[in-house]
Amino acid sequence: MKRKLTLPAVLSATALLAGVVQIATLPAAQAAAPAPDRVSAAPLALAAAQASPLARQLDLGGQEQLVAKDALMDADGTRHLRYERTYAGLPVLGGDLVVHQRPDGSVSSVDRAFAGRLALPTTTPALAAGQAAEQATDAVRATVGLAADEDEAALSRVDGAGAAELVVWAADGNPRLAHRTVVRGERTDGTPSSQQVVTDAATGELLSTHEEFQTATGTGKGVNVGTVPLTTTQSGSTYSLKDATRGNQSTTDLKGATSGSGSLFTSTSNSWGNGLASNRQSAAVDAQFGAATTWDYYKKTFNRNGIKNNGVGATSRVHYGSNYVNAFWNDSCFCMTYGDGSGNTHPLTAIDVSGHEMTHGVTSATAGLNYSGESGGLNEATSDIFGTMVEWYANLPANPPNYWIGEKLNLFGNGKPLRYMDKPSLDGQSADSWYSGVGNLDVHYSSGVANHFFYLLAEGSGAKSINGYNYNSPTSNGSKVTGIGRDKAAAIWYRALTVYFTSTTNYKAARTATLKAAADLYGGAAGAEYKAVAAAWSGVNVN
Repeated sequence: MKRKLTLPAVLSATALLAGVVQIATLPAAQAAAPAPDRVSAAPLALAAAQASPLARQLDLGGQEQLVAKDALMDADGTRHLRYERTYAGLPVLGGDLVVHQRPDGSVSSVDRAFAGRLALPTTTPALAAGQAAEQATDAVRATVGLAADEDEAALSRVDGAGAAELVVWAADGNPRLAHRTVVRGERTDGTPSSQQVVTDAATGELLSTHEEFQTATGTGKGVNVGTVPLTTTQSGSTYSLKDATRGNQSTTDLKGATSGSGSLFTSTSNSWGNGLASNRQSAAVDAQFGAATTWDYYKKTFNRNGIKNNGVGATSRVHYGSNYVNAFWNDSCFCMTYGDGSGNTHPLTAIDVSGHEMTHGVTSATAGLNYSGESGGLNEATSDIFGTMVEWYANLPANPPNYWIGEKLNLFGNGKPLRYMDKPSLDGQSADSWYSGVGNLDVHYSSGVANHFFYLLAEGSGAKSINGYNYNSPTSNGSKVTGIGRDKAAAIWYRALTVYFTSTTNYKAARTATLKAAADLYGGAAGAEYKAVAAAWSGVNVN
């Protein structure tokens, strides 16, 4: 089974479930950081209007166009405009870029996934779409029964493919005409599979395959969040797990099904669950609270209005399948799905799982980090980082916050967590620091480099006790790193993700991006925060 934690979610007239846990307020130190405000619909339209002149200014080819995807504006008026690229009307995979403008509108710098000008000899494929779809299906079918490693859930069947779409593949720096096909199936552990397969339109060569269902594996111990407040909807004498204050996020009951949207949880009482997995509402409490807390963390910390920053909440689906020891986020349904674990008695609804999975949606809506190589490690680490920050934000007595991932799930039956941020290699698989082959690891293990960087940046190196948990974080170069606090560290990572990262960002580029972010937020290259970022990267051998 994959060791994954991946996603977004969240719920109209409001009524609160009585509870003793209150969501923590934003720390003063973090509030002092000049967090960027998301550009409103009008400036985003302005970004779209600038697409053509910017394409000319950036010396793109005559058949290339920019399509506005996202926009950020700093307090001083500096703008960061994120674009996808097309060529002759075809999507360019790995062609995205971010244009940074001064307050007067002049361009200060550009971050590109692919730096060159596109020029293809033809846009007519040698292989027809039907052939491409058949080849993509065959490529996926060849993996049935195989697994990448002992923790990888093998594919059990292939159900078929959608129509192949003509695209331009530029993610490897060698642009060529390609077909993109989505092949559907199911893994041996019951997880749905939706693989995006890219093949060369001239030769049929497999260029890329990416699993769109990103899953989390583990077991829990029933109700994970304890007694918490919930915002619900009341209609007459009936309450439902739907929250209009957070984009109409809701939680539904799949009742053992593996498809469909499920049934919205309703009750004549506004008191939900009893803390036992045998009560179907108990897992729903975990899921609803996890989605709400993730929403609140991003909103109050970064002024982000939901996963896609469009004010729309996601659906959380609980009780998926039978004995399903996993949880997953899916962009296509904008939903988070939780299994009930071994024996249907251990729902996978821990707070850091919720934050981790929903953050995959944030990454998809912003940098779109490729889910392979070093970019994939950064994708997974981003979810670990903000899943951890959501856990600290919630500050639950039932789940005291820490720098471990999935510890509440007790995946191995011995109380050990899924991953460790202070020393990732403690899990027996993850990398503590960068080396030339780290991108060949499973993304959940290559993520250790960035997880370790974040811990060092937040807390520093060496042995220490934090919130009752003991850590001992080494550095690859033997240096001593002094932390700047998790709130500043998270602010730097979020700005790098939303302003500077592209789909192909690797660890070297992530170092550059986080240094830029630290300079933006905390007084330039002379600031202590900038120097701490550099020291933390050196501590994981990214120089």
